[in-house]
Amino acid sequence: MKKTAFLAFVLLLSMIVYARSGSGPQKVLRVSDGKVVAFDQMIDDLKNASLVFVGEIHDIPEHHQAQLDIIKAVHQADREPAIGLEMFRAENQAVLTSWSQGKMPLKEFLVSYYDNWRMPWPLYRDIFEYAREHEVPLRGLNIPEGISRKIAERGFSSLTADERKQLPPGISCNVDPAYMEFIKRAYSGHSRHQDKNFVNFCEAQMVWDKAMAWHAVGYLKKNPDRSMVILAGIGHAWKRGIAEQLEGNGKYTFRVVLPAIPGQVERGNVTAEDADYLLLE
Repeated sequence: MKKTAFLAFVLLLSMIVYARSGSGPQKVLRVSDGKVVAFDQMIDDLKNASLVFVGEIHDIPEHHQAQLDIIKAVHQADREPAIGLEMFRAENQAVLTSWSQGKMPLKEFLVSYYDNWRMPWPLYRDIFEYAREHEVPLRGLNIPEGISRKIAERGFSSLTADERKQLPPGISCNVDPAYMEFIKRAYSGHSRHQDKNFVNFCEAQMVWDKAMAWHAVGYLKKNPDRSMVILAGIGHAWKRGIAEQLEGNGKYTFRVVLPAIPGQVERGNVTAEDADYLLLE
């Protein structure tokens, strides 16, 4: 029960349930000027970015279809993207490499998939199969599960020196008021988390963001001719999430694409400080 409760807790920012409708984004809101543009117009912009963050609600199939559409479009534009995954820990990179190179059977891969992620395989199957079919590199970006759980339960200060060594070098956690307000604004309805547990949760989010940014930049440094499409829950995909933690003094350009979520993330309450594009129903 304790592990189940924790999993529900860490998925809070990306597991808001709303009525499913539609078969994917027909129109796209360009947040900078408030204009509705065609999907292809967005892709013309995304293909020039080093990093493209595409947010998701983990259990919404339409969000994963939109992610796949973006991956395909960027790939077909000869941008040679890799796919960065919140869903896999960096320590399991060998599994992802073996899968994308066609060297691992599905049955064996699924064992690792469910060790890393609890969402049903069918939600992500088409994305992983596309990567395998076209040999698109997959990169695990996440931190060790035990570290994330401990921070969410007891805060960053509870980590031992050995546990901190399992994180990227120089990582620390300082949940400033702006970050706290950002999370609260995104999910203002969850008032029950405005206490110490919420602070711990924000710390886990921030460490998660910093580590994923570090792993993504590390890949781009070694592969300067590639870009990366990063798939992550909206709590990480916002500009105040992973993108905020990117190193390189602006060397790596990025775009943020979020799905519309009625009552939470929608036209009128998303600004250019949050995202570049909003996928409309």
